[in-house]
Amino acid sequence: MLDLRPVGYVIGLLVAVLGLAMILPLLLDIAGDRNNWSVFARSALITILSGSLIALSCSNGVKEGLSIQQTFLLTVTVWIALPLFGAIPFMLGATESRFVDAFFEAMSGLTTTGSTVLEGLDELPRGILLWRGILQWLGGIGIIVVAMVFLPELRVGGMQIFKSEAFDTMGKILPRAGQIASQISTIYIALTMICVLTYITLGMSTFDATVHALTTISTGGFSNYDASFGTFSGRMEYAASVFMILAALPFVRYVQLINGHARPIWRDTQVHAFLGTIAVLVFVMALVLTNIFPHHWEQAVRESLFNITSIMTGTGYASVDYMGWGPFLISLFFFAGLIGGCAGSTACSIKIFRYQLLFASIRMQVRKIRSPNGVFVPRFNRRPITEDVLSSVMSFFMFFVLTLGLVAVALSLTGLDFITSISGAATALANVGPGLGDQIGPAGNFAGLNDTAKWILAFTMLVGRLEVMAVYVIFTVRFWRA
Repeated sequence: MLDLRPVGYVIGLLVAVLGLAMILPLLLDIAGDRNNWSVFARSALITILSGSLIALSCSNGVKEGLSIQQTFLLTVTVWIALPLFGAIPFMLGATESRFVDAFFEAMSGLTTTGSTVLEGLDELPRGILLWRGILQWLGGIGIIVVAMVFLPELRVGGMQIFKSEAFDTMGKILPRAGQIASQISTIYIALTMICVLTYITLGMSTFDATVHALTTISTGGFSNYDASFGTFSGRMEYAASVFMILAALPFVRYVQLINGHARPIWRDTQVHAFLGTIAVLVFVMALVLTNIFPHHWEQAVRESLFNITSIMTGTGYASVDYMGWGPFLISLFFFAGLIGGCAGSTACSIKIFRYQLLFASIRMQVRKIRSPNGVFVPRFNRRPITEDVLSSVMSFFMFFVLTLGLVAVALSLTGLDFITSISGAATALANVGPGLGDQIGPAGNFAGLNDTAKWILAFTMLVGRLEVMAVYVIFTVRFWRA
């Protein structure tokens, strides 16, 4: 029988840590002499006590390591437990959200999706706005750990190709897992602080700079304003684009960099493909804007760079309502959201490396057709790709497309129109943030959706953030019989 105590122990500790994080918006509201501080006092008390009791009750089952079943279960359930407690301030606070809306907002935050059901952001208490940023920041560092430690072990979606990358690649120049986690945390905090200082230097208030840095480095996209990043412009958009790109690069390369080895990041074909794709999409979009719409070339480049980077990395900021840019560019945004950043980063969606593996497999098959007796081995980063990795990637693509179709159909059955259904399914599964159309597009939000649609989208965010198959496997009979 599956022992749930080790899983419950870890979840309890993480819930308690989430409760401790609530002290920050609590202190902010106290400093600002706002009555909303009591909301975070109660929320923190409930969360810390609940997490501590869960951990205490399961502590007698703690052991050295987790089985593969326990690891799968932990990976999924922690992303359900944390939004449940993260939703409490939204229900008790100034938003007075219903449970479905509070859970949707918390799930969107922790999965760094960035879709929101809250309206009137400009008038909300600062504590609530900071809490939204903290949720995304914690989700960003959390998914890096999951991507670098858990998913390779679970052999999910081709992630096992990065198992050796994380611990002993490039001539064993990396430290062990514990040191990697510590160094990644340090890098994550450093990037956040640099982003804060950059935003302040460019004219943001300290509070706005802090919250937007939290949601930029996590590629989350929550903003303090209904107009999203459209509240800012000019140099701020360039700065945000740079930090979104930095956050979408593999953090293991940063670890190698600070350990004195710069070559891996420059030789990483995943990084080359990611930066090259952004450059091509920005060039095409800027060209169309300057030729069809009345855009100055600098404005066209800036808006193209910011919005393409935001959508492709899964951040979800919007500086303009690009729904008025015509069907070609709107379609470009839709497909850019299904590309994603690099593996082992805070970025979302399918991710560049899977497309590289897919194309490598296609090239191999084409060469086999032309030379049936030849021996061809697909490669990634100049290394042979094993058959199980290719099989895992193909399965991922199949499950991703199947899930996208099923979610779109489910949303349409709740009464949503085609554009809202298909773009809502895509933005939730790819953890991008804004969808398309007047309702959930860059100028709208998800508040007007029916409750059933919100629950469907919240579950889809979870599925997408945990690489699809990590969630589905726990619903199989064999998983529980193993």
